Amino acid sequence: MHVQYNSNIFPVVNGEKLFYNLLMFYIGEEYQSFCNKNCNRRDFIVSYLEKRGVKSVILPIDGHEHIYVVFPKSHYSPMFRIKTVIAHYDRFEGSPGANDNSSAVFALMEWASKLMSSGMQHNVRLIFTDGEEISESQNRGVAEQGAFALAALFKRLKITDDDVYVFDSVGRGTVPVIGKTELPKNVSSTFRNKFIDLKNRTANLLRVSSGGSFVTLPISYSDNAGFLACGIPAIAVTMLPSEEVNKFMFDLVRVPVLENYVMNKKIPEYIDKITLEEMIPQTWKLFHTPADSVDSLTTESFAVMERILFNLAKEHSYSN
Repeated sequence: MHVQYNSNIFPVVNGEKLFYNLLMFYIGEEYQSFCNKNCNRRDFIVSYLEKRGVKSVILPIDGHEHIYVVFPKSHYSPMFRIKTVIAHYDRFEGSPGANDNSSAVFALMEWASKLMSSGMQHNVRLIFTDGEEISESQNRGVAEQGAFALAALFKRLKITDDDVYVFDSVGRGTVPVIGKTELPKNVSSTFRNKFIDLKNRTANLLRVSSGGSFVTLPISYSDNAGFLACGIPAIAVTMLPSEEVNKFMFDLVRVPVLENYVMNKKIPEYIDKITLEEMIPQTWKLFHTPADSVDSLTTESFAVMERILFNLAKEHSYSN
């Protein structure tokens, strides 16, 4: 499959492509401030939302501080399933985190502002999570991830019928990517069917929003891992440039063990880590480094995200 850039996905406003109008906003002063090494990102998000008329509360769970966005009750209908939308706001120490994951945070903060002012029944439960990076930065497992404790709380409260969407690193490229998920063979048929249904609906959402240029690829787990570990279906969505997608897909066919390395960090004896690392998309090589800076972002990515989020707000699935 060869992914083509599709300029038709960008709406035209006053004769100009939308992403040109977004340029100064998404790489402007506030974005730079959020990526500053001394930024208190929790307080920044709370303040940013408050200035735009959006209330939020801090959810302290197991040493992590998640941010829950409070929409009016009138924005919800009991007829439809809740859409829990998540983006982690913490970052790897020493990295600006401009893509991982300031990109999704900024897109969702602007979305929250628009949802609040629209008054529409969107059924969105929006949470900015803390502690996504901890499992990798400190070589700890998924149970230490901030989203795991959050998902465990969901499970105790019997909130298990949500559609859970995790957006992570969406600031480079125009091709939305669904993270491939390997479900254990012993999962219940109910869980498997729920996950497949969610994945199919996510694929349709991305197809409509991107002009058909979306793919499913093996990626490293994000906050979806914590929810999956608690038995709650969750889908991770990221973004890549089309040229990186094409090369990565070619390498996955050429070197099948690359998939297991990306998803599980498993390296067979007959190949070395450096060889596998060279096949990783350039966007991912920037993660957790000083190079994950605002300068690495591509503004058109945010136009794609805006379309995805707009369509997600309109989408309704009947509650069970």
